[in-house]
Amino acid sequence: IAMALGSAWKQMSWLYYQYCWSPILQRAVLRTEGVSIVGMALYTGYVFMPQHIMAILHYFEIVQ
Repeated sequence: IAMALGSAWKQMSWLYYQYCWSPILQRAVLRTEGVSIVGMALYTGYVFMPQHIMAILHYFEIVQ
């Protein structure tokens, strides 16, 4: 019976640690996703915005 209680205690401890770490891991994942989205938006703006701005300026004949 001591082995069964020890095994049950280990299982409960593992579940408790999973419960404690879950919010931390979720925050880390959400922060990583947020940084990735912001990074992709900045990169896309840096690469493609000059082309679009020049096209708009040509369309309105501000630049020849």
